[in-house]
Amino acid sequence: MQNISINHWSEADRPREKLERLGPSALSDAELLAILIGSGSVKESAVDLMRRILKDCNNNLNTLGKMSISELQRYHGMGPAKAITLLAACELGKRRGKTEAEQREELGSATAIYNYMHPKLQDLDVEEFHVLLMNQAFKLIKSICISHGGMTETAVDIRVIMKHALLNNTTVMAVCHNHPSGNTHPSMHDDRLTQQIKKACETMRIYFLDHVIVTDGKYYSYHEEGRL
Repeated sequence: MQNISINHWSEADRPREKLERLGPSALSDAELLAILIGSGSVKESAVDLMRRILKDCNNNLNTLGKMSISELQRYHGMGPAKAITLLAACELGKRRGKTEAEQREELGSATAIYNYMHPKLQDLDVEEFHVLLMNQAFKLIKSICISHGGMTETAVDIRVIMKHALLNNTTVMAVCHNHPSGNTHPSMHDDRLTQQIKKACETMRIYFLDHVIVTDGKYYSYHEEGRL
């Protein structure tokens, strides 16, 4: 029976497209490894090649990682570059297993937000506006500087904020900016922007936790002031 190239498979069955559509957990070990090596040979696809190699390893990735480059090259379609790629991936998997999960900052209060952002903002002589994207446990997913510049205000595009929030699967969001003047009192521009962000979050069903204004030593919290 003639082998059919992965390029001629149904798009739903191709490893790369399948991963993009369903996520890496939906793929078999052979499919994941096939993505790494890229191609098989004229006789078999990359997936079939990896199935054959894994079968000889009793379908054990740990055993695969113990193979040498020369042992892998005994398989038709497996050159030195592919063998090195596989062993590098196995080594990374082993190192990941020994690495502790990254501890994410918990930013569930204005004080926590201030303590996290103050070192980043305290010495700036212009305003910076940051968005803090969190999960439902108030653990930080990502901190992003949205805009930089201006002595009294900085331009902020609500669409950019919401784009980052959606792309990072955000369920809780806070924003923060500094006042180089040292005055924590919000401006009318700050008030308008806060309400615009709040409305955008309500539309997207994201909990808008706070807008914190940071100076060197003090902060203003819209949440603590009852203005959210």
